[in-house]
Formats: sequence, C-alpha cells, structure tokens
Amino acid sequence: MSSDDARGNGGTAESGDTTVWDVVVVGAGPAGASAAHAAAAAGRRVLLLEKAELPRYKTCGGGIIGPSRDALPPGFELPLRDRVHAVTFSLNGRLTRTRRSRQMLFGLINRPEFDAGLVEAAKRAGVEVRTGAAVSRVEQHGPAVPDRRTVAVVLNSGEMVLARAVVGADGSASRIGAHVGVKLDQVDLGLETEIPVPPSVAEDWAGRILIDWGPLPGSYGWVFPKGDSLTVGVISARGEGEATKRYLEDFTARLGLAGFEPSISSGHLTRCRADDSPLSRGRVLVCGDAAGLLEPWTREGISYALRSGRLAGEWAVQIAEAQDAVDARRQALNYAFAVKAGLGVEMAVGRRMLTLFERRPGVLHAALTAFPPAWHAFTRITRGTTTLAELVRTHPLAGRALSSVERA
Repeated sequence: MSSDDARGNGGTAESGDTTVWDVVVVGAGPAGASAAHAAAAAGRRVLLLEKAELPRYKTCGGGIIGPSRDALPPGFELPLRDRVHAVTFSLNGRLTRTRRSRQMLFGLINRPEFDAGLVEAAKRAGVEVRTGAAVSRVEQHGPAVPDRRTVAVVLNSGEMVLARAVVGADGSASRIGAHVGVKLDQVDLGLETEIPVPPSVAEDWAGRILIDWGPLPGSYGWVFPKGDSLTVGVISARGEGEATKRYLEDFTARLGLAGFEPSISSGHLTRCRADDSPLSRGRVLVCGDAAGLLEPWTREGISYALRSGRLAGEWAVQIAEAQDAVDARRQALNYAFAVKAGLGVEMAVGRRMLTLFERRPGVLHAALTAFPPAWHAFTRITRGTTTLAELVRTHPLAGRALSSVERA
C-alpha cells in the first residue's frame, strides 16, 4: 500500500473517514518497530507513525548484547559493523587492562541501518508505515473520539488517526509518555561523536571496545569500532553538562583521536522510570525509552526497547479486542506485570549496581580486570546466557558482596 493509501485508511478530521486501526504505534525505533511487528504477526491491522524520514541518525553506542539478539524478529539479520571479542577497561585513563574471549561477546551496529531494518521487518509482517507524521497528542475522551473503545491520535497537521489501542514508543521526550504520566527518577546526559579513521587506526580497534570508568560519579566513556569509524562517547548525570563535555574532550585527546574530524557530534538525555511510574492509561501503552525502560547502570536501552516493545505489541492486541474499559484495564495491568516481572527486576539490580559504581568505581574496575569470576559473569551477561539479576539471585556471594559495599 502506498503512503497515500495509508493516509486514507488512517482517516482525517476533514474527510470524515471513520476507519479504525486495531493498533497504532507512535515511533519507529526498536521499541516501536518491535511493537508493530508483534501486533501485525497476530493478524491485526497496524499503523506505525514516525515523525522523521528513515533512515535517521540516533545517538547510541550501538552494542547488540545477547538479550537484544534474542528479542529480534524471526529471521532478522543484524547489520553488524564489528564483532567484539575483547574489552579494554580503564579507570579514568589509568590502570588499563584488556580482557579477551574466544567467543564473540556482542556485536556493533549503526542505528540508522538497524532501525531501518526493523521497520522493513515490520512491513513484511503487514505493518503500514507513515513517516513525516509527527504526533501532537492522543485523546481518549471528547468529541474527537467516536466511542469508548477508540483512541484518537492527533497529528501536528491536525489530522486524526483512530485506533482500538495505541503504543507510545516515541523516545525519551515522549508525548505519549506525558499522556500516560510516566515518572522518572534518573536522567543522564550522553555525548557522542562518530569519528572516521584511517585503516591503520581502524585495524588497531577491530574486534575490541574500550570502557573507561569516568571522573564524575556514575560516569563512563566508550569506544566502539564500526569498520572505518569509531563511535566515541561519554555519559554522566544530567546537571554536569560542562564537566561531561570536558570529559569527552579529555577522553578523546588521550586516545590520540583529537586530530580526526568527527562526522557527527550529538547529545541525548536518557531517562529511567521511577518504580511506581505507570505504563498505561486507558487503551494507551508505553514502552522503551518512552516508558523510561533502560538499564540504570550502563544505560543500555536497545534490549529493553526490543523486549518491552514486543510485550507492548502483544498486549495491545488484547486491549484492541477488549469490549469495555474494565477489560482494557485488565489487559493493561497484565502488560505492566509482564514488564515489571522481567525488565523491572533487572532495573532494580541495575540501580544497586549504579550506587556501587558511584561510590566505588575502583572496586568494580579491580573485579573486572583481576577477578576471573567477575569477568566470566560479564561475558555471560553480554552473551545473554544470564542476567545481572539472575546472578545476584542465584549466587549468594555476589548478593552479599553487593550489599556489603552498599552499606559501606
């Protein structure tokens, strides 16, 4: 179907078209594409709205760990730019040590290619996609809504799209998240540059990343190789903008990369939800960054986006079929339970790890570089054979060590 056909099926206030989609997803990043794919795979009519034209750049390291790989649509081929077998750790530029693994730890992608591939997979599942469609708000009551089973998605143009269920996946500054009432308890600033490098430099970094525990509490930097370019970035708590900028400059200089001209320099705020933050309102769900779902310590968000997106798409189908508000609420609560029972547990342990990291970065650095069990745990987590939460739950020593440092 052409984009013009998609506009007609969506309906406009002026035309009086009353066509109602089963599910409308707002935002075509990993969370939104996954939600749309899941709903379409269940045989529902799904519209995916994206304000930008694809492909578009996204500030992101682009690391695909095991949980991300396992949550991809069936048959999806990752557009890998490199395969990581080694990690160099440093403590604010000191005590540098490299650990290696015979098995691949994780892969590296460029987000424009990755996101576009996920949208194409959603299209193959039957999803209709509209780009250049910015959403201003959603309405669940009032004259724009024909009945209590319908949600109106209002575009900036004034056009209205009707749906039985809506999934908000429109990023960390989500308009849909604002409608739901998402509450945040951690906001961080990430700064990143994409640096084209000559073959001699690219060869030195191939298959190896750098993680530097930074000078600001909870901060760290990274270098991710992507073939003929390096993704170099840092992250720290919001409110430390100038210090974060200086950290990136110092970090880049001591790596010998200051002389190369970046092709892109960008910044992005990452936001973690509060424990009591809602994940739905009426027939509207939120997932991924729009819900504040990401790992609080590493701020890893791709796996959270893919997993929560798939859950949101599956439960949006149930909400679309609900005949009244009580049933819709029941299905929304089921979605919230599924998120909290999985991702929520992982986030809780991630918050504890962030507290440890903020207080004792040297302890963490020493464990990963000099204590083999800690390195083996790191490799298992990145490959997806376990999670940090599972390690803490099943290994009493790990749980006691974490608790003892938190109390110190």
